[in-house]
Amino acid sequence: MLTQTTTRVLDPGELGAALAILESEPVANAFVTSRVQAAGLDPWRLGGEMWGWYADGRLRSLCYSGANLVPICATPEAVRGFADRARRAGRRCSSIVGPAEATRQLWRLLEPSWGPARDVRLNQPLMVTEEPSRDVRPDPRVRRIRKAEINVIMPACVAMFTEEVGVSPLAGDGGLLYQARVAELVAAGRSFARIEDGKVVFKAEIGAATSQACQIQGVWVAPEFRGQGLSETGMAAVLRYALADVAPVVSLYVNDFNTAARASYRRVGFREVGAFMSVLF
Repeated sequence: MLTQTTTRVLDPGELGAALAILESEPVANAFVTSRVQAAGLDPWRLGGEMWGWYADGRLRSLCYSGANLVPICATPEAVRGFADRARRAGRRCSSIVGPAEATRQLWRLLEPSWGPARDVRLNQPLMVTEEPSRDVRPDPRVRRIRKAEINVIMPACVAMFTEEVGVSPLAGDGGLLYQARVAELVAAGRSFARIEDGKVVFKAEIGAATSQACQIQGVWVAPEFRGQGLSETGMAAVLRYALADVAPVVSLYVNDFNTAARASYRRVGFREVGAFMSVLF
């Protein structure tokens, strides 16, 4: 029996079908799901195209193509279709990121034409929890950042991004897009920090949020305060906010070589349930 397959950009009217796929894996897909729920499938509002892979006329897999290239519930056949489309379009993203198996296959197909990458992080454990920390007391000084404090939190955000990614978010457009994203999270009440004497000591954000799951990102402790357990008490505080106000499942992903962070998150109550992979350009 022959199976007819095709890959194309989704129409706005296919929102329901796209959400059905996205919501089938609410934790792994939280980042893209949150964007689609807020913006729909219109590329201008979404900040990129949503590609669909169809078999016998039915939508089976997705791939978000914007600042990041993200395979979603992608079968090996779908990955090959997405790779062909990405190769023809040329690289426009700053990273490829997603579930490790599909992302690894996608990068293997794209590397001959898109490589070399600046960095490849093959194994980034995906961690989740559904309950507040039992063993770590939340830091009572960690709170939501107010809109008037955007200039206080911004230097810490830039420092975190630069340490984590290896390049400054202020490069290129002078940081306009990055500052807009930080401001968006602050306005949404999803930016948290402990501030002492006008300086950020600890910070983290809930970067993606749906009714089913949310994802913590941007965890950072000022260098002079590291080694004092502030990442654990701070994370326990953010986790408490996330579970109470945002979603019943909280997730994050971390580099496998960051053994200290992984141990810290486990002490707060997170467990590893899978792995992501990132290719940085």
